[in-house]
Amino acid sequence: MMRVEPILLEGHTAIAIEVKLPKTTLLVVTTDKGYIMCGALDVALLNERLSDRNIVAARATGVRTIEELLEAPLESVTYTAEDLGIVAGMTGRDAILKMM
Repeated sequence: MMRVEPILLEGHTAIAIEVKLPKTTLLVVTTDKGYIMCGALDVALLNERLSDRNIVAARATGVRTIEELLEAPLESVTYTAEDLGIVAGMTGRDAILKMM
C-alpha cells in the first residue's frame, strides 16, 4: 500500500510518501529542492557515487511514521544539504523548512 499526501509546514507545502512493504515501511518527505527519508536512504552512496547530482537529502533512523520522521534528529545528511545549512542532529521538520 502507498500513501501520498501534502503536508503543510509553516505555510509551505511538502509531500509525504509512505510505502508499506513486507516487514518495513519506507517514509519520505520531499520538496522541490530535496528530501528526508527513513533509514533506508544511503547517504554515503549519494555523497560518493552520485556526487555529481548534488542531491539535497537527509536520513533519520528508527522512525515508523511521517510524524516521527519530521520530529526525529537527522542521523546523516548529504554534502549538498550541508551547503543549505542542514546538519546532522537537526529535526527533519527544520531540514524540510530549509529545503523550501
